[in-house]
Amino acid sequence: MASIINAPGESSPPHEVDAALDNPAAAKKGQAWLACLVLGYIGVYLCRKNLSVAIPILQEEFNATRSDLGKIASYSTIAYAIGKFCFGPLVDRIGGRVGFLASLLLVAIFGVVGSLAPTLGVLGLCYSLNRFAGSAAWPGMVKMAPEWFPSRRLPFALAVLSLSFVFGGVCATLFAGQIAEWSHNNWRAIMGFPSLVLILVLILAWVMLPRNAGAPVAARGKGSGFDWRRLKSLAMNGQFWIVCSLSFTLTLMRETFNTWTVDFIKTDGGAEMTNKIAAFLSTPFDAMGALGILSLGWVYGRISGSQRKWILIAILLTLGGLIFFLPSLLKVNTVLAISALGMIGFLTYGPYSLLAGIFSVEIQGKESAGSVSGFVDGFGYLAGILAGQQFGRIVDHGGYMLGFQSLAGLAAVSAILCLGLYRNKKPVQT
Repeated sequence: MASIINAPGESSPPHEVDAALDNPAAAKKGQAWLACLVLGYIGVYLCRKNLSVAIPILQEEFNATRSDLGKIASYSTIAYAIGKFCFGPLVDRIGGRVGFLASLLLVAIFGVVGSLAPTLGVLGLCYSLNRFAGSAAWPGMVKMAPEWFPSRRLPFALAVLSLSFVFGGVCATLFAGQIAEWSHNNWRAIMGFPSLVLILVLILAWVMLPRNAGAPVAARGKGSGFDWRRLKSLAMNGQFWIVCSLSFTLTLMRETFNTWTVDFIKTDGGAEMTNKIAAFLSTPFDAMGALGILSLGWVYGRISGSQRKWILIAILLTLGGLIFFLPSLLKVNTVLAISALGMIGFLTYGPYSLLAGIFSVEIQGKESAGSVSGFVDGFGYLAGILAGQQFGRIVDHGGYMLGFQSLAGLAAVSAILCLGLYRNKKPVQT
């Protein structure tokens, strides 16, 4: 990509940059590099979601309660949120490629060390450090990708990037389950072997990714790639706070469905509903969510700011209506309810994928993409903490009817927040 990087003090008009990126050779390179990023982030998930498979074994190995193991999940989520706030600005300072590769390396190291832990407390510490280090990977990816795609294709490219966290969870769970079978339920193998795979992915990424990918401006002779003035300007940016608020509401909805959908179907699905059937019937949420990410990413690159705002409002209002009636639909017709659940996934994941993706690039341009995406994700994961205990309290008090009515209200609030997007402002050129 060095051919389109300007000399110090120079800048090219956006249409010239887009033209340079739009030729077939550049397009193929961009697609290959994007695939490498997706593979790398899936590798991070291999060392993250394996804990869920190891939990039943850890209970026996350490004579631990679910509460003990739940603390590991809670503390590691807090570490992950803190990492998002710390590493976003750091990635803008050191560059996307360096931040991404360092994240993969540290995740692999902490994964291996955690598999050797003598106590549950040490394992929890190592896993929390694993999550903390892994939080740098996404800002690094968002820092690099805008350099490889023209403006009109960037929303779809970032949508493809977002598929990595959808499929990463699936691949990680299946892979850890296979390791459990191979190792005869050895938790050390389950927690450690994925790190060896990640090291191979790291080597591939180190070889494939261009050396200057996501480099800070300082590396190009234009001054610092990060300073406090940018953060001050960001703090005064109304669009940034709207996107952070949307991250809070949409992450809360996404994490609530990820945590409680199986229990909801099992509880309200009738006497013949088993856990196995409920788990199977919950899958359309993620499956249709992946389709929603790609669909909205494709559309987003082909419409203007005003059109983008209104399509988001329409999506979120429709989402609120489906969530509101979901418990009633399940009591009437299971097939209809599961179809609605799939549409809820479609309508939730699409807008959610924009937040730490294209929005993070548009708010202050690609030079601050690491900081913005880190902060936006960080606010989202603070909300994710509420998806467990707090939503459970609502359901205990008024059942899933009250719980989903609350989520429907949250979708309506999200739609209202979107009214402030693109107000008297064009997206920053990427």
